[in-house]
Amino acid sequence: MNIHEYQGKEILKSFGVAIQEGIVAETPEKAVEAAKQLKEETGTGWWVIKAQIHAGGRGKGGGVKLAKSIDEVKQRASDIIGMNLVTHQTGPEGKLVSKVLVAQDVYYPGESETDEFYMSVLLNRSTGKNIIMYSTEGGMDIEEVAENTPHLIHKEEVEPGVGLQAFQARKIAFNLGLSGKAFKEMTKFVDALYKAYVATDSSMFEINPVLKTSDNKILAVDAKVNLDDNALFRHADYAAMRDLSEEDPSETEASKSNLNFVKLDGNVGCMVNGAGLAMATMDIIKLSGGDPANFLDVGGGANATTVEAGLKIILNDPNVKAILINIFGGIVRCDRVANGVVEAYKNIGEINVPIIVRLQGTNAEGGKKIIDESGLKVYSAITLKEASDLVQQIVN
Repeated sequence: MNIHEYQGKEILKSFGVAIQEGIVAETPEKAVEAAKQLKEETGTGWWVIKAQIHAGGRGKGGGVKLAKSIDEVKQRASDIIGMNLVTHQTGPEGKLVSKVLVAQDVYYPGESETDEFYMSVLLNRSTGKNIIMYSTEGGMDIEEVAENTPHLIHKEEVEPGVGLQAFQARKIAFNLGLSGKAFKEMTKFVDALYKAYVATDSSMFEINPVLKTSDNKILAVDAKVNLDDNALFRHADYAAMRDLSEEDPSETEASKSNLNFVKLDGNVGCMVNGAGLAMATMDIIKLSGGDPANFLDVGGGANATTVEAGLKIILNDPNVKAILINIFGGIVRCDRVANGVVEAYKNIGEINVPIIVRLQGTNAEGGKKIIDESGLKVYSAITLKEASDLVQQIVN
């Protein structure tokens, strides 16, 4: 589950990670109040107005603006709230901004220059260890750094059963070229960040940039946090941070029916039981000349209710020209799935796209017979080749 920057910073602060202070606001008037409050609490005279959406690249898209006066705070907030922010992560459709974070300006002048670093914590699935990735080249173009100068990306693996060791935190600070007060501050920062990652059962913490201020403080200026959905039952307070308005409506609706759904950009909808079979089904669609419109795994207990819910979600996509239902009858019987398809078809009413149902496994022949004799606009198949041929005929 993704959360907003301001929520991620709240979590980080609760674990002792030093952050760029800020207050969230839903209107320009509240943004002004937030700026005045920050001035009283931190002494800051300049502010940064930051759009709060679940996407990176906000600065390049015009969603992060500096304000040097209260009047500018109101103007910047007015410009950003309500805008459709387009970044490289939102796609061309963009995302509507409903709130902003009014944050203190931490790039204040001093005797030494500021430095921006990149840091993230995540799981290295190939080794089963947590990994801290970091770089001296923090900022908006970290993707280009990874692609063009990968030697500038450092990695420190941490054994989960042992935890982050003090020498590892010192190594990270050393590789970032820090010394003196900044060195000590960075070791504290890394230690607190790793503890926050583990304690929250997160799948990723990304801080870009981590800032060394001109007075050698180390601060999280941004926070991209992804919480593990499977562990949210242990963190009711974090689960409450979910912002449904930032999620795809189809994926939100699918979660209500316990369906694993991811929307894609293709023209052939697919409904499958099992993640592996779903991946193979998407390959079949591509090889047949189509493009998958979604990933939808109904699990091992497919029935009329889940099939109907899945069909409705897929049919909400206007780009879908056909639907391929690919079920392997192991736990579930194919004839039961076939009856579920027929029942769901009748409950939904008029369906204007052809549906291909491929059933294999327990009672597959009986399931095919039910589909063939239903009188509905549903094509049946038993082999993958038959299903592939039918997709090819429809989409080409």
